[in-house]
Amino acid sequence: MNIVVTGATGQLGRLVIADLLARGVPAEGITAIVRDAGKGADLAALGVRPHVADYDRPETFDGAFAAGDRVLLISGSEPGRRGPQHKAVIDAAAAAGVAQFAYTGVFGGPNAWIALAADHHVTEEAILSSGLPHTFLRNNWYSEMYTGDLAGIVARGAVANAIGPDGLVATAPRKDFAAAAAAVLTGDGHLGKAYELSGDRAWAFGEFAAEVSRQTGKPVAHVTLPPAELKAVLVGAGLPDALADIFVEIDDAINKGLLAATPGDLSTLIGRPTTPIAETIATDLAKLG
Repeated sequence: MNIVVTGATGQLGRLVIADLLARGVPAEGITAIVRDAGKGADLAALGVRPHVADYDRPETFDGAFAAGDRVLLISGSEPGRRGPQHKAVIDAAAAAGVAQFAYTGVFGGPNAWIALAADHHVTEEAILSSGLPHTFLRNNWYSEMYTGDLAGIVARGAVANAIGPDGLVATAPRKDFAAAAAAVLTGDGHLGKAYELSGDRAWAFGEFAAEVSRQTGKPVAHVTLPPAELKAVLVGAGLPDALADIFVEIDDAINKGLLAATPGDLSTLIGRPTTPIAETIATDLAKLG
């Protein structure tokens, strides 16, 4: 069995490959799809087979897949372009006759109404139309999306967004989502399944701010901004107008409960409770030194 991971040098891709290796998958049984051979040199040094390909160049996926492969398509990072990019991978995998095609989509699947989900809807539909044996891994937000700016949060003494005190989000760190992907790629019984992956417990941003304050010993508050004010802040920080709109809409979705569900699929797949937000805060604070 050969396992192919796209986006292998990204943050999630590297964790998936590390988890596969930890599960005893031979390095020579893993293919890492990389856009830059240099960035994948460390993976090649482990014995993982690199294949250089670009989502925007379908011909570069020639020879990437073979009959019987298990494939993980990690979604691209460019909203609005991912539909055709993913279709190139889907077409190549279907032509090769792979045994499993897993895809990291959006939490809620077809019920996710935010603009950011549109590419994921198109991709899932393309996978279904292709006839590929598939598994949908619908990931909720990564905890690191909020702990990634801990230095700035502590310096400012505030975490600011357009989320109200009752807005909840059930995050988990990337390592948990990577473990779920590895479990699906190495196990049986996952074909035709759609997993809604989230943390075991949803949390509020007041709680997040209090935990950062507790762990650092410095005052940190949660500040709820009006959506228009948040957009102005984001644009002022250099974000394009359209991307700022996406972030504002995500906060609206959190206020409306779109990312608060805790169905338990993630902890079931990884065989343990998901990592609490307090633990991810501690991990990322330790990286700051």
